[in-house]
Amino acid sequence: MAREYDLVIIGGGTGGYVAAIKAAQLGLKTAIVEKEKLGGTCLHRGCIPTKTFLRSAEMYRDASNAKEYGIQISNIQFNLQQLQERKKSVIEQLHQGIKGLMKKGKIDCYYGTARLLGPSIFSPMAGGTVSVEMNDGSENEMLLPKNIIIATGAKPRPFNGIEYDGTMILNSDQILEMEELPASMIIIGGGVIGIEWASCLSDFGVKVTILEYADRILPNEDIAISKEMEKQLIKRGINIVTKAEISPSSIVKGDNSVTINANVNGEEKKFEAEKMLISIGRIGNIENLGLENTEIETDSSFIKVNDVYQTKEKHIYAIGDCIGGVQLAHVASHEGIIAVEHIASGKKKAINYRNIPRCVYSFPEVASIGLTEDEAKSLNYDVKIGTFPFKGIGKAVVYGETEGFVKVIADRETDDLLGVHMIGPHVTNLISEAALGLTLDATPWEIGETIHPHPSLSEILNEAALAVDGKAIHI
Repeated sequence: MAREYDLVIIGGGTGGYVAAIKAAQLGLKTAIVEKEKLGGTCLHRGCIPTKTFLRSAEMYRDASNAKEYGIQISNIQFNLQQLQERKKSVIEQLHQGIKGLMKKGKIDCYYGTARLLGPSIFSPMAGGTVSVEMNDGSENEMLLPKNIIIATGAKPRPFNGIEYDGTMILNSDQILEMEELPASMIIIGGGVIGIEWASCLSDFGVKVTILEYADRILPNEDIAISKEMEKQLIKRGINIVTKAEISPSSIVKGDNSVTINANVNGEEKKFEAEKMLISIGRIGNIENLGLENTEIETDSSFIKVNDVYQTKEKHIYAIGDCIGGVQLAHVASHEGIIAVEHIASGKKKAINYRNIPRCVYSFPEVASIGLTEDEAKSLNYDVKIGTFPFKGIGKAVVYGETEGFVKVIADRETDDLLGVHMIGPHVTNLISEAALGLTLDATPWEIGETIHPHPSLSEILNEAALAVDGKAIHI
């Protein structure tokens, strides 16, 4: 028997389940189809497990340096198996929480593979029927939604035919399942994922080499941030190679190692390690959805949508990583909310993608929002800039983490805040104040006039904002 819904969401990741909760709050009869487990990549193969690894790396690093704080710890050991068990526990706790939210919202969950059907006896609309092949082998479910949201996420980008074997050549999913640490690791790609894993593995004693095609790591960040990150990673013993061109045919697996011949700034160089991580971005999960039964358009591996996330089939929306753009969990959530509000009431609301916080949870951490200095200048802003180092912040000195800085960029003509870029201790927690400032069109003067508690790391944003006009206090 076909089941009718106001909204069916295909994909139960962060974007999908948040959209479902919002839809339930607005009174829409809602269902989610999820082929694996609720929570998607973020919970099971992305944000949460990687940050669990990074938290253990932080604890191990702190324990190793405890003598500096008057604490004697002997025989410090790292146990990967125990970390893996903790990772599973963290994931399961959050997974059960999401399932509880579905029950609270009276949202029906179907565990299986969804496919959009063309016009049929069930519905005259293309995509008006969703067939679900159930994981438990039971008879296919037929869902008849008035509206659909596709939130199927993304997966690691292939590297021109190179096989991710899960043992020596890994993608960002497979590295989370390592049973033992290698002595050495080559990481192809110096973006967010590559930098986080380089930092984490280095803390655990792995010799890491990063090969990045661009002329700097974290190429989407402000140049000053990229340079500072490179300096600090090199100080920790991480080998960073930029302008590295790699042909998949140059990657050779041996019995106990992987070798790569890379063209580095016109010169061929050989690199060898026990394992290799390839982190060169992600592509949309849009295969076998039945898109060919609709008028939905795609671009490469991503679904094309308008400003309220409608596809060419106006009753079908798409959000999150499967539409490309800014592939972050918090972005997918907000895209889902906007799509649901449009479905429920026709309300139009747009995300300002420039004002989305971006975070790298490495050591040191990076957090940024708004325009970089180069972007602002390319848009013909006459910029004024304030920077302030963590070494001038009392709480950072107490922590023993004084490397890094905050950089504030403003428009000289209007005094509007244009961008904030941070590298240093706990900046992923500090960036939200900058996000609020950009949302409210704040000026550096307003942030500088805001009283910040002392001693706190948050004082650095106050000082950097004052520095825009040369009025920082502690420098």
